[in-house]
Amino acid sequence: MSTLKTVPLGGKNPLPVTNFGLGTAPIGNLYQPVPDGDAIATIQAAYQGDIRLFDTAPLYGNGVSEMRVGEALMGIERSSYVLSTKIGRLVTATPGPLPFDYSRDGIMRSLEGSLTRLNTDHVDILHIHDPDNHQHEALETAFPTLADLRSQGVIKAIGAGMNQWQVLEHFARNADFDVFLLAGRYTLLEQTSLDFLKLCQEKGIGIFLGGVYNSGILASDLQPDAKYNYAAAPEPVLAKARAIKAVCDQQGVALNVAALQFARAHPAVTALVVGAVSPAEVQTNLQSLATPIPATLWTALHDQGLVEEAAPLPA
Repeated sequence: MSTLKTVPLGGKNPLPVTNFGLGTAPIGNLYQPVPDGDAIATIQAAYQGDIRLFDTAPLYGNGVSEMRVGEALMGIERSSYVLSTKIGRLVTATPGPLPFDYSRDGIMRSLEGSLTRLNTDHVDILHIHDPDNHQHEALETAFPTLADLRSQGVIKAIGAGMNQWQVLEHFARNADFDVFLLAGRYTLLEQTSLDFLKLCQEKGIGIFLGGVYNSGILASDLQPDAKYNYAAAPEPVLAKARAIKAVCDQQGVALNVAALQFARAHPAVTALVVGAVSPAEVQTNLQSLATPIPATLWTALHDQGLVEEAAPLPA
């Protein structure tokens, strides 16, 4: 029996989404090559596991991720799942970094290309992607364009996806966003975004959490080459992760299981968006969400100062 729930996107947008989604950056060959068959089987395994939220982007493999999502979900009732993609990076015909483009024309060309690759006539959620160094254009040009698309019913929700919360906080205070995709800043290892999450609750903005394993360190055996923020983990970070793992080991709980359930417990969080590159990884994630964890684990982590005092603990 599935442990996933269908919940409203946020306090002001009732779009129904499952509280766990599939992130498709890994199957866009973003980190390592993934065969077409494995990628498509992974997406289909997620759907069969009752996941109904699929997040992608043109950036993920220069359109490869979107094409694979479109192929895998072809023939499935479109109203049965939610598609989330992004604007701000345009697919190119040649290898190399994708150019940034937050102009109205760039957004419309990006969306048109995404719809073609996804084999669909609409996406539900459109995020402004990685506007770290383009905040003014994101708010003054990209957001009004997306607001027009939302008012016309072309999209159902406007979001922004980043690896930092500070710019998202600025967006939350200055525009009518429905949801944010925040990667890596609220995890079992790092809770730097607590005030930001509280603000989003107050404003009715939903939160998708990506990067809940902090680039793999919370899903690894914590060897010296463990990754954090897409690079080798600094020793202080590795030491804290090892301390967390020691508590998990004492309680008989796998580190990755604790990481998933801790992140999803914050009441501001609408859904976790977690990547996978095989059906087995999808099943592992779903099983991790359903694995019972003793309350003593959270108490021990709290008492040892390994999680922030204000961080909500799973029930």
